[in-house]
Amino acid sequence: MTLRLALAQCNVTVGDLPGNERRLEEAVRAAQAWRADVVLTPELAVTGYPPEDLLLKPRFIDDNLAVLRRLAGAASGLVAVVGFVDRDRAGRLYNAAGVLTGGRVAAVYRKQRLPNYGVFDEKRYFTPGDQPLIFEAGGVRCGMTICEDLWLDEPPRRLAAEGAQVLLNISASPYHAGKLHTREAVFARQARANRVAVAHCNLVGGQDELVFDGASLLLNPRGQLTALAAQFRDDMLVADLEPDEVGRVGRGRSAFRSPAQPRPRLRPAVRQPLGRLEEIYRALVLGLRDYVRKNGFSTVVLGLSGGVDSALTACLAADALGSEHVMGLVMPSRYSSAATQRDAKTVGAALGMGVREVSIEPLFRAALGTLRPCFAGRGEDVTEQNLQARIRGLITMAFSNKFGWLVLTTGNKSEIATGYCTLYGDMVGGFAVLKDVPKMLVYELARYRNRRGPGRPVPDSVLRRAPSAELAPNQTDQDTLPPYPVLDAILTAYVEDDRSLQEILALRRFPPTLVTRVVRMVDRAEYKRRQAAPGIKITPKAFGKDRRIPITNRYQVAA
Repeated sequence: MTLRLALAQCNVTVGDLPGNERRLEEAVRAAQAWRADVVLTPELAVTGYPPEDLLLKPRFIDDNLAVLRRLAGAASGLVAVVGFVDRDRAGRLYNAAGVLTGGRVAAVYRKQRLPNYGVFDEKRYFTPGDQPLIFEAGGVRCGMTICEDLWLDEPPRRLAAEGAQVLLNISASPYHAGKLHTREAVFARQARANRVAVAHCNLVGGQDELVFDGASLLLNPRGQLTALAAQFRDDMLVADLEPDEVGRVGRGRSAFRSPAQPRPRLRPAVRQPLGRLEEIYRALVLGLRDYVRKNGFSTVVLGLSGGVDSALTACLAADALGSEHVMGLVMPSRYSSAATQRDAKTVGAALGMGVREVSIEPLFRAALGTLRPCFAGRGEDVTEQNLQARIRGLITMAFSNKFGWLVLTTGNKSEIATGYCTLYGDMVGGFAVLKDVPKMLVYELARYRNRRGPGRPVPDSVLRRAPSAELAPNQTDQDTLPPYPVLDAILTAYVEDDRSLQEILALRRFPPTLVTRVVRMVDRAEYKRRQAAPGIKITPKAFGKDRRIPITNRYQVAA
């Protein structure tokens, strides 16, 4: 007997229980229209993921349980697997999956393996379950897992030993570049090792600094990918598992009767995964769009400097929100070149976004005049440079307050890592789109956006010009930083790969004094990063929850 699965990857919102309920009910209805046997929804789909300390509010747990009971009323003619927060009589919480059928909650599975690394804090809130769950649908024995359960060997092995023919996995697996290939490889290994099919339904959407990419998938017992859902958007992947793909049909009664009427024919379900740059670009667009809209904003404002970072940020904002919802501020100073100002306006015109010029010179002169008596006898230094950045921050925040726009910062990961950014200046804003994007990747993404179109919004002059903050005469970034290709390689080793200074030096790729200087810059800048706006995670280790270093810290890694 054929088992028809519907994998409903939904973009739910943390805490929006009524909105999430509507989305999940729509998913169940759509699966019923396809005459599916089983519909899967993502991990903690009722509450959104990760709900964090909302889980400490008893009323929140009560309300989520009420949603589950109402959703059970919609589950007729199929089995709906819905992620929710369960609670036992002792008040302990569980990351759980409700198995809904016949208008009731027929069974509950509690996640057994709780991740507590990187961005995950599940042991802070949840108790691990200890009981497997296998239910029968369409004559096939289905074993339940939730996210981390399928990444480890013991839970799938136990389910297969107890007769499961397909492993169902509901998940909220955060994105970073290349994550889909990692997931597929791990799940394929589980399918082959246990001779079971695997159906994985992943969350999609942006949640603060996380992006969930969807890309739900189906693997046969040989570990071959047979169906793949869309990446970075809502989708329902409907696929049939034939008897030869799940082995011998299980004995006993099904959890419900299979439809007697002919089923709708399925659309082709096999897609090619996105290429590396398109994948990253779409992740940034989705993360930005959801952060803006889920937090009640419609329009964003950013400083347009004529550099590549602000140009890419403008492209992402226009693609995420529509150019009519993006305002760029060109804020020249005495050190701004005619070329960068021209390029800033060219970017805005190419994207069709609003552009407004506001010179910082009057405010800069006033600040210098006010402070001159206080600084008597001291020459100009970084203080006067930072004044300019802070005046620009003041102006962008004034536009934010007056018009209700969200300020986007434009700094990249290389700058934030080394502290090459001004606290309360260019770091001012509500969302840091490029916070986890190294400088050389910024250039790659800008060129990708030009190739993809429409148009070529990033001028060639921007891509060729030496990066500069333009806060002093003839200034370039390399007055302070190593060349970006070298800097990014050192930062990858130290921040993302967590290599020690000694390990990086052992690679013998960079001068020891340079490596030591970069590592010290990273360590000293922790206090700035703690005050930075949130931004989208696209690498395996982003600043924030992924990397938690004390500000007050006397461990001299670079000694």
